[in-house]
Formats: sequence, structure tokens, C-alpha cells
Amino acid sequence: MTSEEKFKKVVSHAKEYGFVFQSSEIYDGLSAVYDYGQNGTELKNNIKDYWWKAMVQLNDNIVGIDSSILMHPTIWKASGHVDAFNDPLIDNKDSKKRYRADVLIEDFIAKTESKVKKEILKAKKKFGDKFDKQQFLETNNRVVHYQNKIKSIHNDFSKALENDDLIGMKKIIDDLEIACPVSGSKNWTEIKQFNLMFGTKLGASSESAMDLYLRPETAQGIFVNFLNVQKTGRLKIPFGIAQIGKAFRNEIVARQFIFRMREFEQMEMQFFIKPGTQKEWYIKWKEDRMKWHLSLGLGKENYRFHDHEKLAHYADAACDIEFNFPFGFKELEGIHSRTDFDLSNHEKFSSKKLKYFDSNDNESYIPYVLETSIGVDRMFLAVFSNSLCDEKLEDGSSRTVLKLPAILAPVKATILPLLKKDGLPEIAKGLVEKLKTEYRVSYDEKDAIGRRYRRQDALGTPFCITIDHQSKEDNTFTLRERDSMIQERLNFDELLKKIDSAVSIKSWI
Repeated sequence: MTSEEKFKKVVSHAKEYGFVFQSSEIYDGLSAVYDYGQNGTELKNNIKDYWWKAMVQLNDNIVGIDSSILMHPTIWKASGHVDAFNDPLIDNKDSKKRYRADVLIEDFIAKTESKVKKEILKAKKKFGDKFDKQQFLETNNRVVHYQNKIKSIHNDFSKALENDDLIGMKKIIDDLEIACPVSGSKNWTEIKQFNLMFGTKLGASSESAMDLYLRPETAQGIFVNFLNVQKTGRLKIPFGIAQIGKAFRNEIVARQFIFRMREFEQMEMQFFIKPGTQKEWYIKWKEDRMKWHLSLGLGKENYRFHDHEKLAHYADAACDIEFNFPFGFKELEGIHSRTDFDLSNHEKFSSKKLKYFDSNDNESYIPYVLETSIGVDRMFLAVFSNSLCDEKLEDGSSRTVLKLPAILAPVKATILPLLKKDGLPEIAKGLVEKLKTEYRVSYDEKDAIGRRYRRQDALGTPFCITIDHQSKEDNTFTLRERDSMIQERLNFDELLKKIDSAVSIKSWI
């Protein structure tokens, strides 16, 4: 199955099983806006809960807030968003389609990297155990040519980004003969910058209304509440403030399902530190955040760090944790050393002092900030796409299974009476009543037991509990595990212990 085919299957499976729907679908939809269905909402909430527990509950010096979406417009002037929150956009004159210029170049690099991978796979298949990957990379003429090309593009691209050189970026597109994915034409306009913020108004009438923005990130709500939280919480540096919330960006080139949307959700934590200590904290949070991702068991090979080619105006160091989505490695989480830019600017623009008094050193200073920022929707897509697979079984049949980490699964267990008679449904529903105070469970009595198992596999349910005639005699049940399909006969206490072990946060972090 090609990457494109797999991605189409991810999108269709998400809709078919109630995870993600196109927003306003009965009105032909709204581009790059999606609704989460009944199972998607549960999965999304479980992802947020897993992050919140790891970030806030398990850290004594991190607290959480929930700031408003609408904020004073001067905040976005102070943060730099009014002047610098732009994307470089380019139009194809024939297809009339608009693209991000930097993404066109990044996609070209990714395609060239995939050519290298194909050459490696071909050679590995040809030479078997004798294959020396390093020697092949250094000596194969075609691979060396591809690698040199990638290096050259990276150098030119980095310079263009660093200098905000739109003419230089356009030259790269022309020199590489990058074509429009729709028309195949190379007939491009010049590149222009486009501000991504959504404007709105606050007021009873158009004459008196104040111009506002829907927030493009959640971080500024943390910065403007820095002293409120610090003083009321009696917090001492180093400490962090976490937040989960909606953000809005007027993405002109929104694509790849829920990867890039106009309305999305972020999980951010701003960690306030003493100036001069940012390097060690930057390294620590890189390590901690990668450990969190790896704890979910999605495969170490699917993650990598990527240092930013161009630092944002507020940063002195920045990197992304990239994940191997069906369409390649893309940003999942950002880790940024933001210096004192935000608090200093808010102090300047608001004329309010935002300094912290350090009683240990008997001095006042504006703290530096280490930020970790992850998109909930991107995390959802990473988990969902990685978990979805087709398996060939020993009997020659196949099944589609969503191998979600049990702690994130929408439903932890489904209760299945073997037959719709002989009192089995009554026992099954009684078991549902007992379990639902502890876990999200469901009940299913329609179709043959095998078809019901397959349905729960596709929904990602870790456990199926079957009630049969023996259950009436000895109060035991058959527990089927999703991934291994192993079945065990257990009593109620053993059942609880087994499920709790699989879904408790103690078993994961």
C-alpha cells in the first residue's frame, strides 16, 4: 500500500467509525474545518488528559490555566503577530491555486529524500546480509547525487528563510522547476507575505466596535497572566504554566486532513526560568517531551528532532519533534527557548511591571521562558494513523484493527452477550452498570460474535468481554485482548485488575 493509499484509508476509516467528520458536510463542507464524532471526541479528550496528567499532575512546579480566546488587541502587537505572523504564498497562474512557497520547497526535498530511501531498499533487497548502508550512501553515484542536491537546496533555502528573501525563495522554485501539483504548470506569480490572523469585532454597533483577533496561539494568555498565577500560587522560579485551548489561523493552504486546520487546539506549557539557564532547560525539555511521546509505544523510529532553519523573532533556540505521518516526517511538537521577549514586550506595551523578585538571589528580573507546544489535532492524527493497520490472520482471513494505546482508546471494553436470549443480555447489561463507573464501556448484541469482535477491532477497543452460559453458572467471563486476540476466562475481580493494569497511567508514564 502506498503512502497516499494509506492516508486515504485513514481519512475514510475516521469517518466510517465516528472519529472525524467534515464540518458542515450537508452544506458541502467548509475547507480545512472538521468536527470530531462520538469516538473521535473520546480519543481527543483522552490525549488531552494524558498530556495534562504528565505535564501538570505529575509535576509539582507546573500549574494549569484556561485563558480566553478574545484578548486585548495590543497583546498581538506586543507579541509580534501583527507585524511578523506571515506565510510566504505563491499562486500558480494556470490552476489559480495558492501554495505556501516554503512548503513547495520542503515537499521537493522530501521527494528527493524518498528517492534515496528507495535506492537503499532496492540495494538491501539485492545484497541481503552483505549490504553495507554507509558504504552504499558514500559510493553509489545516484544516491550521492541526490544527497548533494538535498544539501545544496537546504543551504539556499536556509539563507532565504534567514533573510526573509522572497526573491531568493522564488529563484529556488524556478531553478528546481517545481510544478503545480494540480496543473503541472511552472507558471508562478511572485511570492507575497500573508498575515494569518482572523479579525473580528467587539461591540454593540459597527461604529463603536473594537477590532479584535481570534488568538493564533494560546501562549500569550499565559504570559499576560504570569504575575497573577505566580503571586496567587506563591510559585518560585523555575515553574511552569500549562494550557489547553483553541487557536485560529487563516491558513490559505490548509491540507492533509486535520494536520493543518483553521480552527485547532493546542497543548502548551511555558516554563519560567532564570536568565542564563535556558540552555540546560532547553536540553531537559527536549528529553522530557520525547520520553512522553515514546511512552505511548508508537515506535522510536517514527520520531526525530529537527532544528529550525530560521529562528522566530522571539527565540534563541528552537526545534521540532517530527513524526512520520503517512505523508512523511512533519512537525508534531515545537520546543522553543523564547528568551524574555514576551514578558519584556508586554511590560513595555502595557506599562505594567512584570518582573519577578528572586528571594534566593535578592534580585528582580524578567524571567526567560522555555516553551513546549503540541497540536492536539496533529497528535490525534499521529496516534490514529500509526495505529490503523490491516492484518493477515493464520486462518487466511484478514482484519482491520486500530491498535490505539489502551490508555487513549475511546472505549476501554465492550460487553458482548453471546446470544440475545437465556438471560445473557441481562447479565451483560448488569456488568456494564458495574464497569461504567470506572471506565468508558459499551454494549453490543447485534450480529455474530466474530463480526462484533471485528467491529470493536476497527474501533480500537482494547478488550471485549463475552457473556455465555457458563457466566450464569460461575460468574466468570471471557476476556479477549484486541492486539493478540488471546482469550482468558476470568472472574469479576480478575477482570477489573486486567483492565486497570492496561489503562492506568501508572502503566504508561
